[in-house]
Amino acid sequence: MPAMIVRILSAIGLCAATPVLAQKLDDTPRTVVMTAFGPEYAALEGAVTGPHAYAINGMPFVTGTLDGKAVILMKSGVSEVNAAMTTQLVLDRFAVRRIVFSGIAGGVDPALAIGDVVVPEDWGQYLEASFARKTAQGWQPPETFAGAPRNWQFIFPRGTTVASAERRARRFFTMPADPALVALARKVAAGMALSACVEAGGHRQCLPRAPQISVGGTGVSAGVYADNAEFREYLFGAWHARVLDMESAAVIQVAYANTVPAIVFRSLSDLAGGDADANRMDTFMQLASVNSAHVVRAFLTALPD
Repeated sequence: MPAMIVRILSAIGLCAATPVLAQKLDDTPRTVVMTAFGPEYAALEGAVTGPHAYAINGMPFVTGTLDGKAVILMKSGVSEVNAAMTTQLVLDRFAVRRIVFSGIAGGVDPALAIGDVVVPEDWGQYLEASFARKTAQGWQPPETFAGAPRNWQFIFPRGTTVASAERRARRFFTMPADPALVALARKVAAGMALSACVEAGGHRQCLPRAPQISVGGTGVSAGVYADNAEFREYLFGAWHARVLDMESAAVIQVAYANTVPAIVFRSLSDLAGGDADANRMDTFMQLASVNSAHVVRAFLTALPD
């Protein structure tokens, strides 16, 4: 190909890419308040004052003020891939001070109940794994890694290698939420009470006991809607998981790679297969969304200016 044509094509490529890479939409340092989908978003949207809406790749981003703090309210989209993509997107387009996730989850720890709000200290991706082949001697994975949680049948955790500008690459099985934000969450949770009832669709939903707030432990994520009692027991035993969802570990990983503080609040809408008869997410996702939003708003109020 002649050199002139190569230069022209390169220039066209650079011109096409530049607006996507360089366009900053807002320079005010803000806290990202992230949700995954509609009910979680709706529990917070009405409280944002001075809203200014943006749409990027079809996803809504709203800047404004929430509980005295400059925020960006957004949806990550459901799934780890969507969550990773939109987390990097908001970091590239806005001036982000920290990320605070508010959402629902499935309960894994048998000590927890629907409606409880959990703030894990770390997050793992339980399907970053090798699928082993079956041999006469048992399951044989293609490789093994020191420190990995034990396998579930043919699924052998392999962790994720992550680097950032300030840290050398290393393999993680769980990645930490920001310790300072977790410490603040403990202080906020100590003085809070949650309602056991919420109005939803013209009906009043009530739980048999008042929900509790628990800070600490491990959460896990994967691109799976998990509703299996046996696998739930495995996650609790092998990963010491308290809750599971489909986005949080990806958000924590992208925040870590960008050296941005992040924390996740999750309220239980179901028990991930531990429910007595059927999954309860459709029944309690509104209540769980409201409970998580309630704690997140108290957390935002407590954040330093």
